[in-house]
Amino acid sequence: MEIGFCGPGLMGAPMIRHLLRAGHTVHVWNRTRAKAEALQVDGAHIVDTPRELAARCEAVLLCVADAAAVEQTVFGAAGLLDGDPAAPRQVRWIVDHSSIPPAATRALARRVALYGGRGDAADPAPIGWIDAPVSGGVAGAQAGTLAIMAGGAAADLAAVRPLLDAYAARVTHMGEVGAGQTAKLCNQAIVTATVAAIAEAVSLAQRSGIDAARLTDALAGGWADSVLLQTFVPRMTQAGLAPIGAFRTFQKDVDTVAATAHETGTPMPVASTVQQLLRLGAAMGLADADLSAFIDVLQTPRGAAGR
Repeated sequence: MEIGFCGPGLMGAPMIRHLLRAGHTVHVWNRTRAKAEALQVDGAHIVDTPRELAARCEAVLLCVADAAAVEQTVFGAAGLLDGDPAAPRQVRWIVDHSSIPPAATRALARRVALYGGRGDAADPAPIGWIDAPVSGGVAGAQAGTLAIMAGGAAADLAAVRPLLDAYAARVTHMGEVGAGQTAKLCNQAIVTATVAAIAEAVSLAQRSGIDAARLTDALAGGWADSVLLQTFVPRMTQAGLAPIGAFRTFQKDVDTVAATAHETGTPMPVASTVQQLLRLGAAMGLADADLSAFIDVLQTPRGAAGR
């Protein structure tokens, strides 16, 4: 299958490499062309516009920053579906790995459904939309062990499943279009609340005069233990570790959690508190900091109470 990929950033680049190693032909576009060209050595083909992907590829995968970027990539000038809905195209499926609001996803899918496949009598089927946000971070993308929460028609997901299996250890069909994005919001609500709680625990340990770095051993195997605990206690108690995640990304997602909670009438007091912590962190200049910077919001400067 000819595959198009838009947005080969920190997450997308290793996903593309897995697709290439699996034997797929991958055409790549990125707004910053150098990021796409970096994948040529791995065998990727570079195109100048998303429109070229729609003309060449049966499936196009997106991994971009936000809903505005998704809309621009699909419907903007020289976008995937720029021009006459009846114009001949190869694209049959659009898979969106971006994290965007469920309502925006449903609106985009409705617009995409107006466009046919190749635009001829032999292939009149509308283009299928699969929202497929991922969890597992850059490390999961590099290892090919991402978890994917997918929304869309079962037949569409089945058609692209061999592609997703190249870089995902788990693909769960959550329901119709938008369900994958809703599941990702649940993921982000849990992750951010847990990391905020870990930061509070680390701060409490430090201000109480004990070695917070030993919490990973002390709590291992108990109810408080988790991948997040084992990952973020060291990041909150040691210097010099390579950053993972970013405050601004999680702030975007938690703002979407809050908006979706309002739309659905869902009380989410913990997420609301986390939202305020993220906003405070951004105001402190931490928007580009590692997610472990929750500790900086709680105690400034870091380590003021000792480590």
